[in-house]
Amino acid sequence: MNLQVCDLVREMSEEIQKLIRAGGIERPLMVGIHTGGVWIAERLHALLGIEDPLGTLDISFYRDDFSRVGMNPRVKPSHLPLSVDGRHIILVDDVLFTGRTIRAALNEIFDYGRPARVTLAVLIERDGRELPIEARVVGHKLKLESRQHVKLSGPNPLELKIVNAPGGGGPQ
Repeated sequence: MNLQVCDLVREMSEEIQKLIRAGGIERPLMVGIHTGGVWIAERLHALLGIEDPLGTLDISFYRDDFSRVGMNPRVKPSHLPLSVDGRHIILVDDVLFTGRTIRAALNEIFDYGRPARVTLAVLIERDGRELPIEARVVGHKLKLESRQHVKLSGPNPLELKIVNAPGGGGPQ
């Protein structure tokens, strides 16, 4: 499978632009989820010419499996440069799989305030949802075997690979 990340991101930016125009949205706040979601959000942010700074979230402390997996040694600080109150947020991640990362990101965003709306944009949507979460903007939908996972490497260049999980895998 040969998915070109730059083509998918360009298509996502066009779809987001349509949503912005159709919804009469002024000054959306774009927020990327570390790590791959930030890489995608940086490119979307530039393509869309969004004036407000890009926000970033590290949802490590908001994960529902935090007590089982412990602290990630690469935890980065979250940074929301502006108030989220009453803002339209475009939340960006690389892969939507179970929905648990997005749930954690929403919990963190609401700790900062109450946005008017949150629109989810993901590079890849795959089957395996455990929570009722749906992306409004999707670069590409994949049907994978349970042992397969999507791996985004980057930031320069951004490359997308389908990899087999060691030991047969489970949810990532």
